[in-house]
Amino acid sequence: MRFLIFILAISLTSCYQIERNCKDYRTGEFYSEVTIENKVYKSTFKRTESIQVELYNNNIDSSEIRWINDCEAVFKTINPKNMAERKDIHLKMLTTTDSSYTFEYSYVGETKKQKGVAFKTN
Repeated sequence: MRFLIFILAISLTSCYQIERNCKDYRTGEFYSEVTIENKVYKSTFKRTESIQVELYNNNIDSSEIRWINDCEAVFKTINPKNMAERKDIHLKMLTTTDSSYTFEYSYVGETKKQKGVAFKTN
């Protein structure tokens, strides 16, 4: 009986797999929203395979991108203005839809992660 329950549990959990078509979101123009402590932060950005240019609060930031795999990348600010901007950011796409992706990000080496959603605009 236990063996039957075990087989049933394995078969039910193995059928569920999160869809991730990350290649669709490596390049393009995007709009993103991140909620931190009940405040929504919005930005727009344009990404090529190696550069991302982001507009946030009327400031433009440019970052170099190093792709780890199709769904993960490390961003390095090109002209950092302070110590916080000198820290690299690790981004991981968690899920994708036909027009958006959910992601988590953190400073490289830190465990505290934030989540957000990006929508492809082009």
